[in-house]
Amino acid sequence: MLLTQPFNTLKRDINYQTVYTIMKQSGKRLGFALVMLWMVTGLSAQPNTVSLEDAISYAINNSTSTQNARLNISDAEAQIIERRSTGLPQLNGSVNFQHYLKVPVQPLPENFQTFGVVFADLMPYLSESTRQLLLEQNSGDDSGGVAFVLKNNLTASLNLESMIFDGSYFVGLQAARAYRKYAAVDLAVKEREVRNQVIDAYYPVLLVDENLELLEKNITNLERLHFETEELYKAGFAEQLDVDRLELSLTNLQTERDNLLRQKELAIAGLKFAMNYPQDSELEVTGDLDEMIVEAPAGSLTDAVNFQRRPEIGLIDEALQLNELNIRVNKMGYLPSLRGFATYQQSYFGNDLKNGFWAPAAFVGLTLNVPIFDGFNKKAKIQRAQLDLEEAINQRNELVQAISFEVESARTSYMNAQERLANQQKNLELAERIYQTTQVKYREGVGSSLEVSQAEQSLYTTQSNYMQAMYDLVVARANLEKALNIQ
Repeated sequence: MLLTQPFNTLKRDINYQTVYTIMKQSGKRLGFALVMLWMVTGLSAQPNTVSLEDAISYAINNSTSTQNARLNISDAEAQIIERRSTGLPQLNGSVNFQHYLKVPVQPLPENFQTFGVVFADLMPYLSESTRQLLLEQNSGDDSGGVAFVLKNNLTASLNLESMIFDGSYFVGLQAARAYRKYAAVDLAVKEREVRNQVIDAYYPVLLVDENLELLEKNITNLERLHFETEELYKAGFAEQLDVDRLELSLTNLQTERDNLLRQKELAIAGLKFAMNYPQDSELEVTGDLDEMIVEAPAGSLTDAVNFQRRPEIGLIDEALQLNELNIRVNKMGYLPSLRGFATYQQSYFGNDLKNGFWAPAAFVGLTLNVPIFDGFNKKAKIQRAQLDLEEAINQRNELVQAISFEVESARTSYMNAQERLANQQKNLELAERIYQTTQVKYREGVGSSLEVSQAEQSLYTTQSNYMQAMYDLVVARANLEKALNIQ
């Protein structure tokens, strides 16, 4: 089958070593280009032929809905990492530089004292560099004040912060993991929907093919009878009316064949759409309705319904769990949270960037956040989450009832289709026997062309009814498998 990787199939059919040897012997790049052109055109000339399972597999891999569902799974995994990161230690570095264009000065009272000593009296005890900095910093200042900062301040720090306790964190991480499961089940639901869409689009193509095959057989038989009647007319053993009736029937069959060919094109287009297959590419199907008429799986008509087989139930169960976790997250908001932090920094002070000094600092601490009153915000959130949970429970109950009805309806339709096909098969055998008898009587001269025409129309109608009964049974079995999710 040539679908997603056509060149892989091409590699199995062509020996590339042989191609390379030919090109090496010829020594011409043009020859290599011609060979490659032959390979590509030969590939495009081959129609893609798919079975039902091939079509389903292709659709699941290429459907937009399943691709988006896979993206949601990747997004859910990223959300788990994002949520987990909020509880891990956070390390940040920062650098802060300040340059004062005008150094602020603080006024000092007369005889300002520090630790009980007059500030001026401390000057002799300071180091030379410190005295020099102070003199430079306050030189030319006649405001009676002193500057406590230098022109340049540079601070480089490392800050470590970590959560110690936060009740909502652990519940939120659990919710993120539950959402990952929800996304996985949602993918299964999307794959089931795509599978059902392909099945619904595939069977009409088979029905048209069966009708075309039967119509070609009828046209062949009628052409032979028309030729024989013409010869009898030329010999004087038949009337022109007999020839005209057969010619009219033949023209009607040929017109119906043309209509069926156009219906097949439309059915193929519908199948391509369900598969997300390019509309401008060739596509053929394999199989026939006869081989798909098999008995329903054992117990499918009598056993109790296993609702857990349906991925929709699993999806809504995951939604229920998410709603419950949402309630817990909001309740955890009433608990206090505790975070720890540690900081180490180096600060540089100086009137220039060469003769200043560095001052290290390090400290640790805790931050306790205790919620006291939020205007009933959390209470309202909890109430809304509980309402969402009750709504999801109601939706699950409704879904269970809908699945039960779907299963019972599918079982009834399947049994009715079985009985209808058995009756139509008997009718077809009878119509074929009548048609053959009227043909024999007509050839022997004891029957009329009108009897042949009536038997012919009755046969075509019975054939059409039989084909429709086959199609209905195949579809009924497919619907039963859909309802029970049996693949």
